[in-house]
Amino acid sequence: MKKIFQRPESLKQEPFRYCPGCGHSLIHRLIAECIDELGIRERVIGIAPVGCAVFACDYFNFDILEVAHGRPPAAATGLKRTLPDRVIFSYQGDGDLAAIGTAEIIHAANRGEDISVFFINNTTYGMTGGQMAPTTLIGQKTATSPSGRDPKTAGFPLRMAELLATIEGTSYIARASVDSYKNLIDAKKAVLKAFRYQMEQKGFSLVEILSPCPVDWKLSPKDSQIRIQNEIIPVYPLGTFKDAYQESAH
Repeated sequence: MKKIFQRPESLKQEPFRYCPGCGHSLIHRLIAECIDELGIRERVIGIAPVGCAVFACDYFNFDILEVAHGRPPAAATGLKRTLPDRVIFSYQGDGDLAAIGTAEIIHAANRGEDISVFFINNTTYGMTGGQMAPTTLIGQKTATSPSGRDPKTAGFPLRMAELLATIEGTSYIARASVDSYKNLIDAKKAVLKAFRYQMEQKGFSLVEILSPCPVDWKLSPKDSQIRIQNEIIPVYPLGTFKDAYQESAH
């Protein structure tokens, strides 16, 4: 009998403890599959901060460094400069990367650090109780915006992919989603490219991935996927925002 499925070597034999319908487990799987396909598991170092991403060390079967909230790009910079033969990636949520870590990500991108960043956008602070994040949609109700986000007092959703694409030091910036099978396939292609560009020493890459948070959204897993399609993608459109090496890409 032909084997058509197996657990990626880059994932431990450990059940996920994420909430039902959470997108982190899907994204972990995509990253693990890409690492296996590229044959780089022994060279990879992942970096995870505070937030739901902090559990990454429980599931990835390679070296993981846990760092302070918002600081993965700084840690990644240090690791890559001292261990240039390693493949370094950070795995960050929107509260981490787009709030407390805004300066870190912008300056790492501006320096063109040769790292790969996977930015999980679920429009909320997932771990700490569903507070409003920089990515929260206008009108979205959260623990700290019970009447809905008001741009007059809280500003507008921060579009990090579009922002970072304007920076000269970036090589590849894309946004993907895990709301459907097609988008999962596209997300994996983006993750692969982000890793490959680092291996080819092409500089800074970031893939933003839209992900459901059913518990904080107070929706079922199915309705959370529908929300991504109907409400979130119109605000955060999918696609490639910058590919500095598109003509020479494989």
